[in-house]
Amino acid sequence: MARLESKIHEVIVTTLSKSGGAHSAPMGVSEVNAHFIIQPFKPSATYENLKHHRHCVINYTDDVRVFAGSLTGRREWPTLPCNAIDGYYLENALAHTELEIVGFEDNDPRSRFEGRIVSEHIHSAFRGFNRAQSAVIDAAVLVSRLGMLSEEKLQQEIAYLHIAIEKTAGDRELEAWGWLMEKINQAGITLRHD
Repeated sequence: MARLESKIHEVIVTTLSKSGGAHSAPMGVSEVNAHFIIQPFKPSATYENLKHHRHCVINYTDDVRVFAGSLTGRREWPTLPCNAIDGYYLENALAHTELEIVGFEDNDPRSRFEGRIVSEHIHSAFRGFNRAQSAVIDAAVLVSRLGMLSEEKLQQEIAYLHIAIEKTAGDRELEAWGWLMEKINQAGITLRHD
């Protein structure tokens, strides 16, 4: 029996809307036996777009502003046309994978789309995340779950992540962190470390 190998990747998924516009959203996707599993919450633009248009792009980027921006109303990032599918990838992607959706399960609260790799492209070297970049991605995940986490848990996690921001953040990371902290404040939560 073949062994299933599963990995979780924190990526930006770009889909096409019914009008043909690019929609990018941060998402943890699984890779199982050379297929990607995308599980957007319902309702969401990614869910609707994948139901309508059975292609998407997995973008790999080290610009954490895209992760933070997608959660804070800053979704307009430059894109380029794909090579093998009808779609777009992020201009600042270090690499991207073009997928065709070959399986769909309409579960609640998250659906399950299975994507087959059509083509993959490397644009620039990935030099690794510094601690601040990782902290921004972790904070973005927390912000995406604001209604699900207790305020105490959120305070603890953000306080810990803030240490990495103080020690290793550059301009891009500071900007992204600021957007996320603003979103938390807009949710009525006052963070103790600021």
